[in-house]
Amino acid sequence: MGSMARALRTAVVGAGLGAAGAAVYVKLYRPWQTTWGATPEEVSRPLPFDELVPDPTWNATRAVTVAARPEQIWPFLIQIGWGRAGWYGYDWADNAGRPSTWAILPEHQQLEIGKDFPMSPWTAMYCVAFEEPRYMLWRGRASWGTTPIGGAEEAGQDGGRAQRLVTAGGTWLWYLAPIDARHTRLITRMRDTYDWRSPFIVTQLLVDAFDFPFMRRVLLGIKERAERLAREDEAAG
Repeated sequence: MGSMARALRTAVVGAGLGAAGAAVYVKLYRPWQTTWGATPEEVSRPLPFDELVPDPTWNATRAVTVAARPEQIWPFLIQIGWGRAGWYGYDWADNAGRPSTWAILPEHQQLEIGKDFPMSPWTAMYCVAFEEPRYMLWRGRASWGTTPIGGAEEAGQDGGRAQRLVTAGGTWLWYLAPIDARHTRLITRMRDTYDWRSPFIVTQLLVDAFDFPFMRRVLLGIKERAERLAREDEAAG
């Protein structure tokens, strides 16, 4: 009986701690980590293609001010990815230990609808819309077919090809909003809807819970590189 009582007390304490941790995450950490660096106006601002995920359960808008023009930031955005320029973040974890480049790589400067951006050797997201140097939209699973994506008529350059790209999953938008002649807000927005029936839902929840350090480092890495380019351009010009 004594061992059963101890086990019951342990279970009750564990459940209480778990509930308390979940409450802290939902009430405090999640709102902070999903809006890091963004102003309330940026968080509530409609951005291109929000309608592709109209009622997201994961909705994260992050932002950073970059002392550079959009055209000085854009090259670093479109070359990002595993095995490409890297993620400008924690290379030991997100680029197989290879240092992310500080250079603009000409071989990765061609952007088109359907272009894949590897997240790892096994996963990728796909460019489904872009307008240089204003925004670039990624989406998850993709294949070529005859069904247009939602909003494909606004798909930026090569929109005709976008009409033949079938995509699903969440969206990831990179958005550049100029402040003045030398400063830009780099905004990233992720939107997704959880499938609670999926066997991978626990993995998705864990990824969402721990993506903040990665995203923060990515944004700061882009900022550092674009600002160095802006300084070099100013010194040369």
